[in-house]
Amino acid sequence: MSRIGNNPIAIPEGVTVDVRENVVTVKGKLGELTQPFDTIDIKVEDGNIKVTRSSDSKDQKAKHGLYRSLMHNMIEGVSKGWTKELELVGVGYRASNQGQKLDLALGFSHNIVLNIAPEVKVETISEKGKNPIVKLTSHDKQLVGQVAAKIRGFRKPEPYKGKGVKFVGEEIRRKAGKTA
Repeated sequence: MSRIGNNPIAIPEGVTVDVRENVVTVKGKLGELTQPFDTIDIKVEDGNIKVTRSSDSKDQKAKHGLYRSLMHNMIEGVSKGWTKELELVGVGYRASNQGQKLDLALGFSHNIVLNIAPEVKVETISEKGKNPIVKLTSHDKQLVGQVAAKIRGFRKPEPYKGKGVKFVGEEIRRKAGKTA
């Protein structure tokens, strides 16, 4: 029995949910998202979404909670939006953006220029005495996470000095260096 899958999802004001031919479409003030689904029944009634399964097969049990979580993330995204913040820790690490082009200086011999998807809003914050921050905002949680992971992958935080690209609030496990 899926505890997450059995919870109903409340639909907030200004959000419309449409279920047709194994595709769910969610529209809100921030955008529109679609998600195909199979082997699971999705019903919209009384301002709530109910995700049910017809049998206890392994495939349906696995997808029950998954589709409920995806639906919840879609509704949250089109009503409130999702934000990820990355912090650049290191001497000379810089970030700047012009529109959807993100320019990163991460200690390589060249700058990394990354074209960000148009659905994701990118913003860079640089204050004197503080590490630069890259702020990503969108209505699609999966896309924001994918772009953030790509940026973090250019220079992952290392355990000895803590330099690299990390999420704001992320704790990096530090190691002791060589002892003389």
